[in-house]
Amino acid sequence: MSGKPKLHYFNGRGRMEPIRWLLAAAGVEFEESFLEKKEDLTKLQKDGSLLFQQVPMVEIDGMKMVQTRAIANYIAMKYNLYGKDLKERALIDMYVEGMSDLSELLMTYGFQPADKKEQHFATMVDKATNRYFPVFEKALKDHGKDFLVGNQLSRADVQLLEIILMAEECKPDILAKFPLLQSFKARISNIPTIKKFLQPGSQRKPPIREEDVAKVMKIFY
Repeated sequence: MSGKPKLHYFNGRGRMEPIRWLLAAAGVEFEESFLEKKEDLTKLQKDGSLLFQQVPMVEIDGMKMVQTRAIANYIAMKYNLYGKDLKERALIDMYVEGMSDLSELLMTYGFQPADKKEQHFATMVDKATNRYFPVFEKALKDHGKDFLVGNQLSRADVQLLEIILMAEECKPDILAKFPLLQSFKARISNIPTIKKFLQPGSQRKPPIREEDVAKVMKIFY
């Protein structure tokens, strides 16, 4: 087994994408094993690889880790993306938990049936522009530094950039009223490891296409 983390998931964003982002930001190379059909998931379930019978699963440091938050926490801690002390970590956790609410809306948008898409989109834009982005705009203003927490890159910065880019895919002008988030986006996008991940040909996944939805549903349901 190589020393690289190995990611087990379908070939798309879903709950694995924040983990890909964190590893990429940390400059860590990783391998991926894609679930192509239901049998691939069943095999992992039967051989005892999945503690709760679910993916994402990441093989790292001799462990088979499941549960997205647990995996992300481990990677953030291991690669110094988790603040310098307990208070910074608490703040990072608060920000990330808030982001995960918005992330869930963005992630599930592509899976909505046609008759629910419009309402889902409206809810998503409303929550992004009225509940979540104002919090981060204010946090950057009050903190007065280049990063959300402390004075170094943390998982909160990485995951906020991921969410901003996902939101812009849905609504390109979504940051219109948030000048500090606009400059944050430009700044964090230019960090060399992240800049590399944003180039074509990286392991970053594109938005899910309609034709892929049925394939993903067949694997999991």
